[in-house]
Amino acid sequence: MTTRGMNIVIVMADQMAPAVLPFHGHPLVQAPVMSRLAAEGVVFDAAYCNSPLCSPSRAVFMSGRLPSKTGAYDNASEFRSDIPTFAHYLRRAGYRTILSGKMHFCGPDQLHGFEERLTTDIYPADFGWTPDWDRPHDRPSWYHNMSSVTDAGMCVRTNQMDFDDEVVFAAERAIYDQVRGTDPRPFCLVVSLTHPHDPFAIPEKYWTLYPNDAIDLPKVPLDRAAMTPHEKRLWAVCDMDAVEVTEAQVRAARRAYYGAITYVDDNVGRIMGALRATGLADKTVTMITSDHGEMLGERGLWYKMSYFEGACRVPLVVHAPGAFAPARVPAAVSLVDMLPTLVDLATGGEGMPFATPVEGRSLLPHCEGRGGHDEVIGEYLAEGAVAPLLMIRRDRWKFVHSPADPDQLYDLAADPLERTNLAADPAHAETVAAFRAEVAARWDLQALDAAVRESQRRRHLVVGALTIGTLAPWDYQPPQDASRAYIRNHMDLDDLEARARFPRVRPVAP
Repeated sequence: MTTRGMNIVIVMADQMAPAVLPFHGHPLVQAPVMSRLAAEGVVFDAAYCNSPLCSPSRAVFMSGRLPSKTGAYDNASEFRSDIPTFAHYLRRAGYRTILSGKMHFCGPDQLHGFEERLTTDIYPADFGWTPDWDRPHDRPSWYHNMSSVTDAGMCVRTNQMDFDDEVVFAAERAIYDQVRGTDPRPFCLVVSLTHPHDPFAIPEKYWTLYPNDAIDLPKVPLDRAAMTPHEKRLWAVCDMDAVEVTEAQVRAARRAYYGAITYVDDNVGRIMGALRATGLADKTVTMITSDHGEMLGERGLWYKMSYFEGACRVPLVVHAPGAFAPARVPAAVSLVDMLPTLVDLATGGEGMPFATPVEGRSLLPHCEGRGGHDEVIGEYLAEGAVAPLLMIRRDRWKFVHSPADPDQLYDLAADPLERTNLAADPAHAETVAAFRAEVAARWDLQALDAAVRESQRRRHLVVGALTIGTLAPWDYQPPQDASRAYIRNHMDLDDLEARARFPRVRPVAP
């Protein structure tokens, strides 16, 4: 069975680490809907983001290009409107492209190829969150601190729940509108939730699913003496020295995070329910992923911004039972591979000419059981860094390099928790030398460093100017025309009710 012309639904949860998902072996967390999709689909056991921060990771996901190629370096970098995205390519392939939820686009273009955007974003679209590598010791006031952990617990309501409830309702309506409408095109719908991203707060319904005593603690404890320079910088940028996090707070944060994953799963269930109710489930490829992971206290670290497994690994499930047999893929792949994969899915593997080079490679061979690549290239160019931080993941190895820091080399097959840095071990000198040579061949690090700093300086100037006088924000305002909503006097009521009802009314047999 070909995937050509099948609908595509991508559910992207924010900051969802695969290590705490049941289909990756976690014994406590409940996510039955995603687990069923995983059992029936293709699960990528070594999927990664390419840049472990929201906006640059999502730009990679959309464009199939690395941050060094697009200039989308950090959470306040403009994602240029002349960069082709998978939404552009799928529209050319005959798809209706729809976004509901977060994508953290910065700049005046808030669509990037999507024909419809159903909600605003939860985060700002301006340059206000620009880091400053020229002032490495100044902690940004707008960035994470430890309140997400120290204040973790049960709540009645949060702005994140307001956002995600709106996102999922809008997505459900879009699915129903597809079968009630007259547009013959298949659709690609991205449903992007902000959970389980911190702050770690969740209502009682989800909190009580996880007894406090059952919450597992981090496997790798904090060891300040063993910290890498980048870990020390993250410690500073997140203001981790300001508080001493207790074991009770760690448990509470993880407990709320687990509850948030179940909340995400319930919402995935709503999307799948709408597909079943409309008869579209068997005509739809469903994908589950995230923009990056969450450290959850491992090594004493929280959030993301590093190339440790907790921060940079993501879940990736491709569910298309009529097209792909259930499988587990051990090879390392990443979000940069999504654009060529989606183009292949939309065209039944025939592909399309790309207007620019892409760094990603299609995952279709993996999905069809024909093998495929085993490589991830990472670039982190945002806060907490003082120079480009690069990662190469291939076979059993992960190599992390920055001109500002000592190298890191981990054997993930023998040391999945990354306890032992082998970079200075003479027994691995040849491997390190080969990776260093590859870094030198792939990147002009001096030029990349200069480009990042120039971009930061430009944006600091621009955002400072734009806050003076009249404010003209770029935040997306979903268009609404109340004159065409629900029931209005210029509409034929019988015709309106017939078109809006699904399934259509059929005469009762005598």
